[in-house]
Amino acid sequence: MEQRRYAQWLMELTKYTLLTALLVFDAMARAQIQYAISEDQKDGSAVGNIAKDLGIDHRSLKERGFRIVSNSGESMFSVNQNDGVLYVNGEIDREEVCERSTPCLINLKIALENPLEIHYIIVEILDVNDHAPSFPESQMNLEIGESALPGARFQLQAARDSDSGSNSVHQYKLGHNDNFRLEVKDRGEDGKIPILILQKPIDRELTRTINLHITALDGGKPAKSGTMDITINVIDINDNVPVFTKDIYSVMLNENAPIGTTVIQVNATDFDEGSNGEVVYSFGKNVNSKVRKLFDINTITGEITVEGPLDYEDKDSYEIDIQASDRGTVPHRTDKSIMIQIIDINDNEPEIEVTSFSSAIPEDSRPGTTVALLSVTDLDSGLNGKVSCFLEDNMPFKLIPSSQHSTYSLVTTSPLDRETKCQYDITFVAKDMGQPSLSSVKTVTVLISDVNDNRPEFSFSLYAFYVMENNVPGKVLFSVSATDKDSNENAIVSYQIWREITEENKYTSFININSENGEIYALKSFDFETVKTFQFHVVATDFGTPSLSSNVTVNVFILDQNDNVPVILHPVSTNGSAEGVEEIPRNVNAGHLVTKVRAYDADIGYNGWLLFSLQEVSDHSLFGLDRYTGQIRTLRSFTETDEAQHKLLILVKDNGNISLSATAAVIVKVVEPKEAFAVSDVKNTVKDEEENNVTFYLIITLGSVSVLFVISIVVLIAMQCSKSTDYSSKYLQDTNYDGTLCHSIQYRSGDKRYMLVGPRMSIGSTIVPGSNGNTLVIPDRRRTDSGEVSK
Repeated sequence: MEQRRYAQWLMELTKYTLLTALLVFDAMARAQIQYAISEDQKDGSAVGNIAKDLGIDHRSLKERGFRIVSNSGESMFSVNQNDGVLYVNGEIDREEVCERSTPCLINLKIALENPLEIHYIIVEILDVNDHAPSFPESQMNLEIGESALPGARFQLQAARDSDSGSNSVHQYKLGHNDNFRLEVKDRGEDGKIPILILQKPIDRELTRTINLHITALDGGKPAKSGTMDITINVIDINDNVPVFTKDIYSVMLNENAPIGTTVIQVNATDFDEGSNGEVVYSFGKNVNSKVRKLFDINTITGEITVEGPLDYEDKDSYEIDIQASDRGTVPHRTDKSIMIQIIDINDNEPEIEVTSFSSAIPEDSRPGTTVALLSVTDLDSGLNGKVSCFLEDNMPFKLIPSSQHSTYSLVTTSPLDRETKCQYDITFVAKDMGQPSLSSVKTVTVLISDVNDNRPEFSFSLYAFYVMENNVPGKVLFSVSATDKDSNENAIVSYQIWREITEENKYTSFININSENGEIYALKSFDFETVKTFQFHVVATDFGTPSLSSNVTVNVFILDQNDNVPVILHPVSTNGSAEGVEEIPRNVNAGHLVTKVRAYDADIGYNGWLLFSLQEVSDHSLFGLDRYTGQIRTLRSFTETDEAQHKLLILVKDNGNISLSATAAVIVKVVEPKEAFAVSDVKNTVKDEEENNVTFYLIITLGSVSVLFVISIVVLIAMQCSKSTDYSSKYLQDTNYDGTLCHSIQYRSGDKRYMLVGPRMSIGSTIVPGSNGNTLVIPDRRRTDSGEVSK
């Protein structure tokens, strides 16, 4: 309770104390002191003694905390607690502190403590003329229309002076000029405003700009000033039309000039200004759309450029209307024409046109035959369009110019031969006389059609064929072949055998020929023993009109086969069997000729070469047989113990691949000498007769064979002299021949191998001599339309 009362008493005491302090403070605040200083005071300059002026003992100032508590002037002033003097703290600029306020007053609050006292001090900052008048801009641009009337007023920006009172702007002066005067209007706090007044009209075409000089002066002593230059731009009105700099515009331009190429640049001037004097360019309204696609005009620069391809051959000149216009509100326009002459350049190649053309001409066409007509044109002019035409290659053709301009005829210059060249690719070259010249080429193909001017030609001038006897009838033996250099029907060849009824052609009835391919086949088998060689003629005929033919000689040689069995000539019994009895004395010596087995083979060569051998003998020690001659001789003398009769079986075999053979039996009787002598006389007489007959037959056979071989040798030597042919693949010379009889030739046919024995010769399947002397000249049985016989 007591604490509560104490707290209330303390609060009332505090209120009383505060109230007393406020009353004292209010009384003290009412006592104010004012000082005045100029703004040009230096740092540390004394303003006044506050303690003295307030009647405060300067000795208690420090104890009582004498200080400035106002925030408004702490940076500009300071107080000395020892003597109470107020000093300038730094430099003071009135214009910075008070800007334009008048008067410039600084309020300071001075405080003392124990007891608390508050005093208010006012410091007035006095202005000095430390600033000169200045305009917002040192250079001013002013636009005045040339249509402005005298008396027109143009307010300018006022000059500003940071000083106040009489130190601020006092008056303005305008430099000398003939067009304007200056008037000044005072607006109080806003200062004095300069105004320009137009005295007489302005012509922009005479005077585009007017330069004025204005000066602002303050009221200081001495006075300070500021200046501003005024540039008056006279604003144009659209009172002039554009004028082109040239009366005539003419230009020459190459055709095919690249797009974007400058053709010409026009220029027009307008004495007006701004948009009134700004000239733009355009095509005239009468310029058609085609021209607008070829040319373009720059609206700003007046440059005309190529917009599309120009072709002299399409149009050689253009007259284009252009228009110059200003940008005034009501624009003025001026029209002008431009002449553009297109210059021809050599940009067109000559054109070759074949107006008439024979794609095929007969090979027997006469020189001078017209093959084609052509014309040459060039769209260029002058030398650029003058064209010459010629053939590129050396051919049997030439160009002949006609009476008409640039027209030519293509004619033949020499005889043609389809078999040498069947097609000509003729290239025409057309070249103009421009610089550089242009040329073009055109190729046409001329076919040479065939006429029947070539006879069929056989592969060889002479044919020789070898045919084995016993051939199969109807089987192809060999073939001949002929070709014709012509084409189509003229080259189709048919074959036939010339069957003239003569002795030498009697064998043609044995053979036949395939008319389409020349294959020759036999109608019957050949027998070497009957015919050994024969000759015939083959005629080859084409299908042309008229037809042509040729013939060739064919020699056929029949080759022997081993088809004949040896025939025993001796011994021969009375009943025809190959068996005989020979009696010899017992006292004969070794080597005595008992008898000779004789045999004949109708074949020739190895097929007719016979060998003898003993197949059976009672005593091998008594008799011996010569394998080549067939002679039987004793090998030793007879003894008493030898039997009186012996039988010998002899095998006679030829040398064919598949040999054929025959056997003969000889019985030898051993008799006493007297009996043998008597018998031998009789038998010798018979043997002599038989031997004479055999000898006669052998002479005839060998004579025939010799004649055949002689003929073969003559024919073969003639063929080898004319043409050397390698026959090693079919005919092989036998190197193992042992020297008996004669030279041998082996012949291979398929899987079989044959041997021909005779004089030395060379055999081939076809014998081709160098000349056709053996060829038969046969008149053609077909007749032409004129009735003449073709040979």
